[in-house]
Amino acid sequence: MRKITSSKDLARIRRIALAAQGLLQTQAYGRGLSGARKAIQHIGYVQIDTISVVERAHHHVLHSRVPNYQPDMLNQMLVAGDIFEYWSHAAAFLPMEDFRFSLPFKEATKSGQHPWYKNKDQKLMNELLARIRSDGPLRSRDIENKPTTSSGWWDWKPAKQALDQLYMEGDLMVCDRTGFQKTYDLAERVLPSHINTAMPTNEEFAEHLLQQQLACHGLVSLKGVTYLRRNAELRKAVKNLIHERLLQGSLEQIQLPNDEVFFIEVSTLESTLPRLNEKLRILSPFDNSVIQRDRLRPLFQFDYQIECYLPAAKRQYGYFSLPLLYRAEMIGRMDCKAHRKTGHLEIKCLHFEEHLSSARSGYEESLIAAFTEAVKTFCVFQKCDTVSLNAVHPKRLLQPIQKLLF
Repeated sequence: MRKITSSKDLARIRRIALAAQGLLQTQAYGRGLSGARKAIQHIGYVQIDTISVVERAHHHVLHSRVPNYQPDMLNQMLVAGDIFEYWSHAAAFLPMEDFRFSLPFKEATKSGQHPWYKNKDQKLMNELLARIRSDGPLRSRDIENKPTTSSGWWDWKPAKQALDQLYMEGDLMVCDRTGFQKTYDLAERVLPSHINTAMPTNEEFAEHLLQQQLACHGLVSLKGVTYLRRNAELRKAVKNLIHERLLQGSLEQIQLPNDEVFFIEVSTLESTLPRLNEKLRILSPFDNSVIQRDRLRPLFQFDYQIECYLPAAKRQYGYFSLPLLYRAEMIGRMDCKAHRKTGHLEIKCLHFEEHLSSARSGYEESLIAAFTEAVKTFCVFQKCDTVSLNAVHPKRLLQPIQKLLF
């Protein structure tokens, strides 16, 4: 096992992780639609989220990596059959070429091993399947059916619940999307003819996950490879595969200063990495690079959580703070809100990490310049033409940032 002890070695490990995510390069995957397609193929998924304080996570993740990305490009890829929508560790868009690896979860849902709803209405599901088979794709809002109760928005219409169950079991797929309005069709009519639909074994699934995670993260932990997957046999297969790769010498173990152990391909530590640049990236809380908090903390010494799920009195950084990445470090977070009706981006609080106070001479000036440039680009992405800054920590940075920002 190789122990990472120096700050220089740890910095290199961080650069490996970020380069694998396409976050160090100017355009790791290209630009526009083709760049977005390549980005999803490489990072494995983009998580779908409903929170709209700023542009939603599935668009934000691609905006952070792909110059000239536009939100309508995701649906273009969906309609073209480049990606599909399903459950990863959460609702996500995934590369169509990885379709077969969604089958185990669908089978577990259909068999009741991991039920999506406790009491599914099979009769209604059969009726909906027959209607879609005869009449074509169906939007959930096209179904007229009274809700079972009226106590709140969490009450699902029986037909909507049945559609969702059919989707989770794999009989239906989403073939089009307008915002959060899905259109469903039979899976066999959505799937491109060349896609492999063979159920993978646990060993094949383990191989897929390990290779994908090594490619898009650079280094992996045993827990991280099967992040939030409940399949005990799959976790066992991943553990066995990693052990086999260690014995073969294609993988090696590294231990970080806090004793966390990661696995990395033997050639990676000596590989050539992109040079650091002055671009600051404003990331989504659901970004692939930060979503695994148990990975983020030991790698970047960045203790981060999304506080929108906490009571207001317990929030330290704000309702929906966004991680800030600069020079291969997580250097802070920004709590903001896009007021779309007025085209205004309100930065409620900007918080930089404490270690910046000991940074070398000139660092703060470069950071401020990079931040203000990033905010201007972020405003365009949010369709905002004005911006305000309410508070900064440390306070001494408020005036110099405002001077460049306004």
